[in-house]
Amino acid sequence: MMRKLFPVLLAINAVLFVAALIFINRVPPESSMGLVQKIFYFHVPSWIAMYLGIAICGVGSIWYLATGRPQADRAAVAGGELAVLFGLVGLVTGPLWARKAWGVWWQWDARLTTALLLWLTFVAYLTVRKYGGPGSEKLAAAVGLFGTAVAPFVYFSVNIWRTVHPLTTVMPELPNSAPEMVPPMLASIFSFLVLFVVLLMARLELGRRQADVDELYLAYEDRTA
Repeated sequence: MMRKLFPVLLAINAVLFVAALIFINRVPPESSMGLVQKIFYFHVPSWIAMYLGIAICGVGSIWYLATGRPQADRAAVAGGELAVLFGLVGLVTGPLWARKAWGVWWQWDARLTTALLLWLTFVAYLTVRKYGGPGSEKLAAAVGLFGTAVAPFVYFSVNIWRTVHPLTTVMPELPNSAPEMVPPMLASIFSFLVLFVVLLMARLELGRRQADVDELYLAYEDRTA
């Protein structure tokens, strides 16, 4: 089923990305920021995909700690890796946008600082999971749960503290304030989400095959011992 669905989603993702680029190209440059404003169409979807990865990592970690099933650990690792990947896209595109909007590449305000720390938490999760040695799966799961619990505070930090970052109300206000931005934004979000699903499916399949190889290796070691 997954093998049949994978090429279909890959084709859909390609179409969505092309459509997003066409929509983005047709939107006139913003009056104050010019072409740099179009980074917004990549920055926001990347953070949405990152939060989705965090959610999967959190659910997988709870599932693994409760049941000890290897597939739960593989799901958590896949979610954590995608959270780091898409979070890196957000951390790169953010300063590119900020340089034009604020005049500086980076501000150590609440939103930006906590977002960086959240991303580093999941980098730590992957580091512990890979290099922690025996029992690192449970320790990494605890780190993943911590990151998942912190994520909502990072998202709402712009509403709690004074920050240069736009409020969470920016996206819901787009249809009224800038309706021409809605089609490219939706196309970009859907393209990133489909890409997320494609990468998640590929990573889960890779994890399953790695587990099969490990089982064969252990069986071979038992026979030759």
